[in-house]
Amino acid sequence: MRKLIILIGTLGALLTPVAVPAVQPDEVLANPVLEQRARAISSNLRCLVCQNQSIDDSDAPLARDLRLIVRERLVSGDSDTEVYDFVVARYGEFVLLNPVFAGHTIFLWVATPILLVASFIMLAVLAARRRNIRTGAPSLSSEEAKILEQLRSE
Repeated sequence: MRKLIILIGTLGALLTPVAVPAVQPDEVLANPVLEQRARAISSNLRCLVCQNQSIDDSDAPLARDLRLIVRERLVSGDSDTEVYDFVVARYGEFVLLNPVFAGHTIFLWVATPILLVASFIMLAVLAARRRNIRTGAPSLSSEEAKILEQLRSE
């Protein structure tokens, strides 16, 4: 039994996906401060090929190109905001893993909590109706009660 537990634990550890940055050694900047900034920026940018990974985690060629663009912009002296603005201007807001909070994205930020609250209210109303249906059954008339007693006694 102990060997089985160890085997299952080992297989679980081996099969667990580990997020390993896809940054290649030739992409790494010599300046550790700039490299740290590049990693922070690229972890917030979406891979346009994978769409569920950051460019820091993606092996796609386009993700590599975007990582290189980020590093080039940082080396040229751009601030983090200027790098984000450049990438968004080139690829659109979809490239941001976290959408900006603005008038045109307010639905993304507000819809989920509203739908969640509405769902809870709807469930509460349905539960109350179901409870009322069970407890609110009409009582039998005296004639119906006599007929029911006769049927039970037979």
